[in-house]
Amino acid sequence: MTMTRIQMLSCALLATTAVTVGATAYSQTMGPVWDASQLPETRGTVRQYTLTPRGDVDGLILSDGTEVKLPPHLTGQVIFAIRPGDQVSIRGLRARAIRLIDAASITNVATGKSVVDSGPPGGPDRGGYEQAYSGRIASTLHGKRGEMNGALLDDGTVLRLPPPEAERLEGWLRPGQNVSVRGDVLDTALGKVIDVRAIGSSPEQMTELAGPRPPRGPKGGPDRLGPPLPPPGFAPPPPPRG
Repeated sequence: MTMTRIQMLSCALLATTAVTVGATAYSQTMGPVWDASQLPETRGTVRQYTLTPRGDVDGLILSDGTEVKLPPHLTGQVIFAIRPGDQVSIRGLRARAIRLIDAASITNVATGKSVVDSGPPGGPDRGGYEQAYSGRIASTLHGKRGEMNGALLDDGTVLRLPPPEAERLEGWLRPGQNVSVRGDVLDTALGKVIDVRAIGSSPEQMTELAGPRPPRGPKGGPDRLGPPLPPPGFAPPPPPRG
């Protein structure tokens, strides 16, 4: 049986603090067995969402700059329960070196609405459109293990890069750095996110990211940004005779 997010975080907390937690009584109801209230609590005010290249919410930025990581499959629950400006209570593990929390649950202090991870369902893929964009880095963004995977611009735009490339190009992702990027832009009611393909000092001077470009489009279909498919029944012209 696959462990839930709360189970994994609780096990990590027990291992690092060497605290023995009493056995939990068996229950015949569905839902996580582990109690998220055993995890450390952090409170703060939500400044904005962070987004994946698909436009899903994968975390929050608090007013003090703290990153809160959440699984993208909770997007619907998060935007229903938590909005920018809300004060929240977060249960999860805090990183030592950076202001980062891997959240197991998050609660709106004013309304009492809570979001708890209980497993990832499937969902449709979404695409964007490619363009160049310039701005100033406000802060770096990270995965739940602390690996750098992007940056936040002053205007709230989220830049996403694969962690190995984010580390290789970290000089462009330092706070205060002015950058230009090119990539797939997804502009939604939740915010703007760019799946970065190249980065540099200007649109004319950019370094391409390494690695193959992943397919876009519904369920791994043809790249939305590639050439259009020929219409049904189309046949190419015969080659010229020599």
